Parts: sequence; C-alpha cells; structure tokens
Amino acid sequence: MGGEQKDVPATLVSRIERIMDRIEGLVGTTGEGGNGDVFSSAVAFRWSRRHARGRLEPIFHPDQVDLGDLMGLDHDIKTLTRNTLQFIRGLPANNVLVWGERGSGKSSVVKGLLTRFSADGLRMIELQKYDLEDLPAILDLVWGRPERFILFCDDLSFDENESSYRELKALLEGGLASRPDNVLIYATSNRRHLMPTRFSDNTPRFSPDDDEIHPQESIEEKVSLSDRFGLSIGFYRIDQETYFRIVDHWIARHGLQVDPERVRREAVVWLQRSSGRSGRVARQFVDDLIGRVLLEGASLF
Repeated sequence: MGGEQKDVPATLVSRIERIMDRIEGLVGTTGEGGNGDVFSSAVAFRWSRRHARGRLEPIFHPDQVDLGDLMGLDHDIKTLTRNTLQFIRGLPANNVLVWGERGSGKSSVVKGLLTRFSADGLRMIELQKYDLEDLPAILDLVWGRPERFILFCDDLSFDENESSYRELKALLEGGLASRPDNVLIYATSNRRHLMPTRFSDNTPRFSPDDDEIHPQESIEEKVSLSDRFGLSIGFYRIDQETYFRIVDHWIARHGLQVDPERVRREAVVWLQRSSGRSGRVARQFVDDLIGRVLLEGASLF
C-alpha cells in the first residue's frame, strides 16, 4: 500500500489546470516573454485567448476613425464625446450601449473616440463575448493605472442559454467587487436588449408548453442587462439625403473629379442593390467608384 501511487481525481486535475492557466495568462499580459510594460507600447489592445490562456495584446495599427467623417450622427457623437470627456477628466460618467441598425456607424463612433482622446490618456481594450468570463483578471491588470480604459465589446448579444452575460452584469452594477474608477464599458449591438425577445414576452398569456411559474421574472432578466448601461443610444437608418451627403463627403476627401449628377444616379442604383441606406453602404459605393475610376481611367465620367 505504501508504495502505491493513488490516482488524482480528474476534477481536481481540471481545477488545478484552470488555476495554472489563469496564472500563466496573467504573467503573459506584460508583453512577449513577460518583459516590459504592454501599456506603453500602444493605445489599443485586445484580450486574446490561446490554449485557454488569456493575455493582453497591443494593437499596433488600430482603425483610426475621424469623427468628422461620420455624417448624420451629430447629436449622438456630441453625447458620446461629452460622456467620454467626463470620464477622462475623472468626473462621473456612464457605461454606454450603442444599439441599432447594422452599418449605421455604431462601431465607427466608438473607435473615433479613441482617435480623438488617445492623446489625453484614453486607452481601449477590445473584448469578445467569450472573454467576459475573464473580466476580473482584466480589471486587475488596469487597476490603479493612470490611463483611462474603455472596454469595447463590439456587436454584443447573447442567446438565452449563455451565461457569460452575468459577468458583464456584475461589472456594470451589482457585483461584490468594486469596479476601478478608470474603467468604463462601451458596447455596440444590433439588439436593444442584448437578448432575444418573443411576442409572448409582451402578452399576458403564455404558451401552455411554457412551464415557467413566474414568466415575468424571465422577462425582467432579459432587459436587466441593457438597463445597467447608464447611456443607451439608438442609431437608426439614415434618410436618402444623408446618404448622398456621405457619398459626396468621401468623394471630396479623395479629391475625385466626377460628374455629380451621374454619381447620384449610380449611388441610387447601388443603394437599390444593397441592404439599405447606411453610412457603410455609402462608403462601399464610393470605394467601388474610386476603384473603377482609377482602374479604367477618366473615361468613366
């Protein structure tokens, strides 16, 4: 008996591996090989998981969006800029949910805030939905630092059977651990409530197959996540005149000399073949137009 080696329970081995992965992940967040300060190397970062280990990686070439290039969003940009400026100056500010039509500029506005305020100490960390379980580790990394961090969750939504949203709820409001005062969350989504809703959620009668004793509590659970964002800003489909303004803006930015009437006619045709009016569609049309002009020469126009 004394010489025999007892088998370690599989559950204990799994737990030890998870702990080691977390430790190694934290050690790896300071840069390649653990040397140097990753925060001095960039203004934008992403949380990356490899082999179940998380680490903070710098983004050396972030998408530099100019807020001045975003047409038809003046009021929303003003609101987000003010909230971000309050945050940078150490004043009370809110977590933000930007929701609405696809291609309406939600992600571009958030990225544009980094372009405008990075010189003032703003930093941005990009998180995927599945990274939310690592929020406690990420907060430990930025706690007490002089920079101001926005955790950017792009295109965020959850299915009913997912549980990672609970980490986000706790960070926004309600967890036992406090949130660092140099951290805010800015999320974008096509969904107002981040979770799927059904017609039955808004009617007093529920399916006989639904054995939920207190269905109203399930509804409250669905909407409680989005309610924890202090600012909730809706982006809607632009009108046709704004679509043309965006097209004209990008043509002027590229110094393209073309017949404006023909551009407008082609822009309408492009719009009819697309998914609808949006800044993204307008930009895609201009990219196609510039490519054709440069490829085929001025004979196009």
